[in-house]
Parts: sequence; C-alpha cells; structure tokens
Amino acid sequence: MNTPQPPPSVASVTRRIERHSFSPVHNGFTADPETGNDGVADLEDDDWHVRTLAVRDLVRRGRESPASVREVLDHDDKHVRQIAARGLGVLRADSAVGALSRRLRTDPDPVARSQAAIALGQIGAPPEAVAGPLENETDTDVQHQCAVALDRIRKDEPVEAAVAEQVAALDPSTFDRVQAGDRAPTFTLDDTEGAPWSLADALGENTVVLLWVFADWCPVCHREFRSLIDREERFRELGVTVATLECHDQYRCRLMEGKEFRPSYWFADDLPDGHPHDAYPDDIWWPHLVDRAAAVGLQYGIDPGEYAVHSEYVNRPATLILDPDGTVRLAHFGTYWGDRPTIGQILDMIETGTYTFDAPLPRAH
Repeated sequence: MNTPQPPPSVASVTRRIERHSFSPVHNGFTADPETGNDGVADLEDDDWHVRTLAVRDLVRRGRESPASVREVLDHDDKHVRQIAARGLGVLRADSAVGALSRRLRTDPDPVARSQAAIALGQIGAPPEAVAGPLENETDTDVQHQCAVALDRIRKDEPVEAAVAEQVAALDPSTFDRVQAGDRAPTFTLDDTEGAPWSLADALGENTVVLLWVFADWCPVCHREFRSLIDREERFRELGVTVATLECHDQYRCRLMEGKEFRPSYWFADDLPDGHPHDAYPDDIWWPHLVDRAAAVGLQYGIDPGEYAVHSEYVNRPATLILDPDGTVRLAHFGTYWGDRPTIGQILDMIETGTYTFDAPLPRAH
C-alpha cells in the first residue's frame, strides 16, 4: 500500500516560484515577453503550470499549517505574495484576515492587492477588513474586487469547501491540451444553481460548443453572452448545445450571470444593450458551469493562471466545437483576451462544416 507523500514545505514552494521567470505584467495586464504584445503567444509557456501547482501545494500545506502560508504574504517576490493570497482564500484561513487586509492596503502591486481582496471575500472576513483599504484605493481593478468581496461578505457567501478539496487533488498527469480530431474528455460540472450538467448526456444528437470565459469584469465575455442570447433561435435551429464554463467558485460564476449584485463596471459604456444592468440573467438559456479548480479546463488545455487580465490571473479563453459523437472539430486557445471566434463565427463554422479560424493579431502593449 502506497503511503501518501507529505506536501512540500512552503519554503520549497516559494523557491520554485522565485526561480521561475514569469511573463511581465503592466498595469494589470500580462504582456508577451518576446513581442511586448498583449497576452502570451507561446502555447507551450509554463507560467500557468508553475502557478497552478504552487497554489495546489500551498493549499495542501496550509490545511496543516495556515500560519506557514500566511508568513509568506510579506515575501519580496510579488508572485509569491499573489499565490499565497490565492491559497489562503481557497483555504478560508480566518487567521490570515489581518495579514491579507494589510496586503490590500499596502502592497505596491495591484495584482497582489486584487488577490488579497478576492481572498478576503472568499474567507468571509469582517467588512472593515476590505472597506478600510478601499477608502484609499485608486486602481479600478482593485476597487472592483473590493466591491465584489464586500458583497459576498455581507451576504455570508464564502468560498465553498469543495474548492480547496478540488485544488488539493489536482494531478498533473491529467493536464492536457485537446486538438481537432481528439475525443473530448467527458465531465460533469454543476451550473450556478447547483444542478449537474454532463457532457456525455449532451452528446449523441447535437453538436456541442464549450466556451471558457474569464470573469464578470470581462467586456468580451459579456459581449459573448449577449450574442448567445441574441442568437438563441439560430443555435436551436442548427441543433447546437452550448455550455459556458468559468474557473471560479459558485458566487463568482453567479456574478458573471448577473445573479448577484451588479457592479458599476468601468467599461459599461462600451457594452451593447443588455449587459448585466438590464435584466441579464432572465435571458440566459444555456448552462454556465462552475469549473471551481479548473480541473476540467486542465484536461482540455485552458492553462489556468496563465496571464493577468484586469489584475487577476485567469485562464486562456477557449472555444471548442464537438461533433455529436464527441470528436473535437475546433479547439481554439487564445493567446490573449481578444483573439477568440465571435459567436457569429462559431455559428458560421457549424453551418458550413468548415472549422477554421484566423485569430486577430494582438495589439502592442
């Protein structure tokens, strides 16, 4: 019988992070280290792998000793601080509230401050732990994460225990990137109402479209949702089943759907009519699935935590189209936040049977 190995020490995890050369982040957005353009063009880049396994290992260690993870919130390396804050939030480490609140108030890096705010919301910290730092916060990304954290704190909606369990169980042997011609890995995930949705059940007669989105603060994601709403009839005529997926806990996924409070987005003027301020959730006809630890996304190749967007590390956007028998016809993984097929282009591909997409070039940062 194999004896489970103890998790690595916090010191060994921090050394692993320190030794890795992560892509640069400017004003809350990752820039390609070679070109300076938005995002990361290299699909073989392993920033996400280092970050994902570091969070996993800190969660495993933090279950035994949250204090050891809390101590590295004052580390000189901003990536260590961000990853530690992420782990502490997943762990719902009450003992870290004071340290996280200080990070939110004083950290020079907006990504680390954003992660501290997210963690405080996940833990269910006292409101003043977020409201105090928010008074002097000038970064719009951090302000947004503070507003979200305060809402979930006031509603008593901390992160569900399943997130820590799933993060701790992540297994690199299951990480993959599917390609056209592959059989799609089957999975079952809950939607935002807690109802299970199974890919195996969806296959058989219908083409299936899977879309991994970022978060509620993503204007591109909101445009995709509005396009899905506007084209519901065409999807049904073509016999297409759609599911969107998000690598957040249930509260954050519900926020994307407009089922929680409706933030005052700084980009709202750029959205089409029908963004979340306009009875948005009543029109969503497809399941929005909660990929809590990105465990399903990791099997497909979405690279969770690959790059920062609006000061939060997120997955690559992904668009997958599957035949009724589960064969992948299109597998597109974005190299930045704007190079995915539009909903109209997805429909055109399905209607014509031609599954090609020429991604737009990213802008220079």
